[in-house]
Amino acid sequence: MRWTLKPKPEATKVATLKKALQVDDVVATLLLQRGIETYEAAKTFFRPSLSDLHDPFLMKDMDKAVLRIETAILHGENILVFGDYDVDGTSSVALMSSYLKTRTENVATYIPDRYEEGYGVSYQGIDFAHDNDFSLIIALDCGVKAVDKVAYAKEKGIDFIICDHHRPGKNLPDAVAILDPKRDDCEYPYKELCGCGVGFKLIQALAQNEGKPTEDLAEYLDLVATAIGADIVPITGENRVLAYFGLQVINSNPRPGIKAIINQVKKEELTITDVVFIVAPRINAAGRMKHGNHAVALLTETNIKLAEEYAAEIETFNTDRREADQQITEEALQQIEVKNEQERFTTVVYQEDWHKGVIGIVASRLTETYYRPTLVFTKSGDKLAASARSVSGFDVYNALEACSEHIEQFGGHKYAAGLTLKEENYEAFKQAFEDEVSKTIDKSLLTPEIKVDMQIDLPQVNDKLWRIIKQFAPFGPGNMTPIFMTDSLKDTGYGKCVGDDDKHLRITVTQTRKEKLVCIGFGLGDKLDVISNRKQFKAVYSVDENHWQGKVSLQLKLRDIK
Repeated sequence: MRWTLKPKPEATKVATLKKALQVDDVVATLLLQRGIETYEAAKTFFRPSLSDLHDPFLMKDMDKAVLRIETAILHGENILVFGDYDVDGTSSVALMSSYLKTRTENVATYIPDRYEEGYGVSYQGIDFAHDNDFSLIIALDCGVKAVDKVAYAKEKGIDFIICDHHRPGKNLPDAVAILDPKRDDCEYPYKELCGCGVGFKLIQALAQNEGKPTEDLAEYLDLVATAIGADIVPITGENRVLAYFGLQVINSNPRPGIKAIINQVKKEELTITDVVFIVAPRINAAGRMKHGNHAVALLTETNIKLAEEYAAEIETFNTDRREADQQITEEALQQIEVKNEQERFTTVVYQEDWHKGVIGIVASRLTETYYRPTLVFTKSGDKLAASARSVSGFDVYNALEACSEHIEQFGGHKYAAGLTLKEENYEAFKQAFEDEVSKTIDKSLLTPEIKVDMQIDLPQVNDKLWRIIKQFAPFGPGNMTPIFMTDSLKDTGYGKCVGDDDKHLRITVTQTRKEKLVCIGFGLGDKLDVISNRKQFKAVYSVDENHWQGKVSLQLKLRDIK
């Protein structure tokens, strides 16, 4: 692991903020590193408010989208809400359809089949709309690149409104409205919304158009927070406000579908991390193993008994997903070892019978293991389909764009993307991707990095600091859990390995002998010799709390030791 200490903010700025907020150096430094320089900015950060959300009509085409939907409602047109099969897509469809159903009965949903139709807007979906007399499709979390498909729909007399957050191609589809903050000509102040976030801005605009306040839409924020967590978008600006209030809904009055998932895992207070690792995989499992319609049914169900039945069914999909993911990961790792792929700058693996629904998870696991930009391919009809994952700091979307002559279609983000290509182009693409990455990647990015906020002494870790750090939540990209480094530590002599196969490390550390703190290092069991015999060492860690037999105490969550 590379430990990178973030630059210290200017001493005068630290002193000014310290005085304004009546906090210590540590808190002032953490805030400045997050771009918070004034009392007002800190107030907005620590006390999020729905009034901090931007006017939705600042988004390009929002007025056109609202006018078209209001016209459709007025004339009793049939509206089809279309979305991708992942968490962001199914949450978006649940949000948009459940809101529109408060305004009109003429609303239906459509999620493409991952295996029959693939990602995004599909010809089958448009044919379904035409056959069933839908004159308006609202596409969420997809569509910004669907130029040919939107043209096909127009020929059939069907209008499109697109709510997307992916990067557009060179040409935009001929839709009534394209809501996408990443459009070059969109001056919307916040660019990092997820698909469900863009969908929320549309219902916010529709409500505003009726003279209703944003507060009336709070019940939809459990869906938005779930999508924000699952799509790993930055938890800054508007996303932080939406995630903050969405978590409040999840923990106080979630919709029956989310409540049914929480009931299954018997967790009390969920953080955004819990949403990512508990709620999101279960919603995702439906689209991965069966069909995304199951997820939409769960998320829109109003009867808790029915929701619990759906959740139990989805739990079965999730178990199947886990088993498939484990098996494919093992097969992929064997493939890499046999081919000695670790000498390369990229990891690219392919097996035609791998389950298309889990190749994204497998790509993430391989990235964790070998820390290279990674592609996992499987057969999909007469083409090959892949999921791409990247390492921190490297834009895999740009690398794919440079290899586009070998690709049929691709889309996604900096760190995660998907693509399809013809089987005969696989070897040429694989080489082109390796060449592109080897040319453009900073070689230091191939070693995992821990970004350390600041170096502190152990006595500075206390209950007061922990109370303030908790208020930095929800954590995520752009607002990660603070990571500290402390030098000259010693174990008190009782350090040991714990857990299955002694994978984890549990130690009690001291620096000046006055204070002692318990530390847990998940996956650090092999570092026991670093701390044994009271040898001095340094550690990077986050501050956490331990709940044991009704008692709550501070503990350090070790990230690495040297």
